[in-house]
Amino acid sequence: MKPKVFITRRIPENGIELLRKHFEVEVWEDEHEIPREILLEKVIDTDALVTMLSERIDREVFDSAPKLRIVANYAVGYDNIDVEEATKRGIYVTNTPYVLTNATADFAWTLLLATARRLVEADNFVRSGEWKRKGVAWHPLMFLGRDVYGKTIGIVGFGRIGQAVAKRAKGFGMRILYNARSRKLGAEKELGAEFRPLDELLRESDFVVLAVPLTKETYHMINEERLKLMKPTAILVNIARGKVVDTEALVKALKEGWIAGAGLDVFEEEPYYHEELFKLENVVLAPHIGSATFGAREGMAELVARNLIAFKNGEVPPTLVNREVVEVRKPGFE
Repeated sequence: MKPKVFITRRIPENGIELLRKHFEVEVWEDEHEIPREILLEKVIDTDALVTMLSERIDREVFDSAPKLRIVANYAVGYDNIDVEEATKRGIYVTNTPYVLTNATADFAWTLLLATARRLVEADNFVRSGEWKRKGVAWHPLMFLGRDVYGKTIGIVGFGRIGQAVAKRAKGFGMRILYNARSRKLGAEKELGAEFRPLDELLRESDFVVLAVPLTKETYHMINEERLKLMKPTAILVNIARGKVVDTEALVKALKEGWIAGAGLDVFEEEPYYHEELFKLENVVLAPHIGSATFGAREGMAELVARNLIAFKNGEVPPTLVNREVVEVRKPGFE
């Protein structure tokens, strides 16, 4: 009898097809996230669980799932999962790094350029008919934005995605600063990047890109005090997690001109609505689509499947998050 995997949202078909060869597969087909009470019911007889960032996988879920042996998160981050509790119970946790690095780095640059050059404002100006009504074809002062080429970029978090953002910055002739928990000497040499303490990076950068995981240390890392350190001409881009930034402080910074603008793909709660923030013209907003390319999402689906198949075969999954779990329970459903 095949082990059962429950998938909390439909993922690309390539991953589901792979899983069906090895598992009995059930998928939550609704576009909306699965209600908590239904999730708790579904995991009762589940051996493996494929989850999204929107699901909180904690002690309550584990208590409801006596057969659960592995949780495969369809994301790079895994702050939605109580990894420590999973490890204690011998439950493996995996994620999907590598395959979405380039898509997410590309999107960081999409936000950076769109914000710097006021693209969304300009698009609305044309679409609304205001350009035609105004009757001015071109003006030297129309929609002036910020120069990007040759400026200084500060990247907070210098893992795979942060370094991919830096590689693109080289093509823009930028000075590259970064902040991370530890120096990345190889990346410094390869990319010409300079390490800076966070406050110094904020003071010196024309563009700040956030690419850190959400932890106790990074929660509201960008707060009122730190926003005031930034240049009034600077732009903040967040492709990390919404809670890395204090939203109320950011709104104040954007309204009062402490910084010039922001590009946001993530928010403190998702889905999200913030009337004051969303009325501002100097912010570009996206609904958490940093990895939303066909290639990246299909790559994530395949990696989820390969993690689960490896585990089923008694092998350590390729992208195991909690390595110490191997000492608690060997891989496999036996």
